[in-house]
Amino acid sequence: MTGPPLVVKQWVNTEEPLKTLQCQGKYVKVIGSLRNFNGQRSMLAMDVRLITDLNEITSHMMEVVRAHMQLSRKTLDVNMNVLAAAGTRGAGPPEPGFLRGLSAVQEQVLEAIRRRSYWDQGLGLDELRAELSYLRIADIRTSLAFLLNEGHVFSTIDEHHFKAAEY
Repeated sequence: MTGPPLVVKQWVNTEEPLKTLQCQGKYVKVIGSLRNFNGQRSMLAMDVRLITDLNEITSHMMEVVRAHMQLSRKTLDVNMNVLAAAGTRGAGPPEPGFLRGLSAVQEQVLEAIRRRSYWDQGLGLDELRAELSYLRIADIRTSLAFLLNEGHVFSTIDEHHFKAAEY
């Protein structure tokens, strides 16, 4: 309901028993990474599950509205009246990542990837670790997982090379 139809591909491990979902005409939650190949958008699914609590749909719709508000830099009161541009909490520019809802570590990882997004293969995890050597690898991996799930970055030639969605 929040975007055009999207082809979803999920690779399965042939050694594990295959689980199938009977989801025709039902809502599912898909976690994965967006891909764009020759102008064709698709999603590589890491997890697909049937939604049993309809509150998840309402929550998703609210997240979509919130994301749109952040991107358009609008803030509304409870009566949906426009207040002021987001980030105008006082004098000076908003802190880095504020409008995207990123932590400081997530912002640093995203900026490092963005600076190398002009490379065809993107930035490799080894290069990212070297550039951000002052950060723990666990924090880098956690930030990468968040950025992938939120659509800020996507993997390129393998699961260890990344490009920014916008650069």
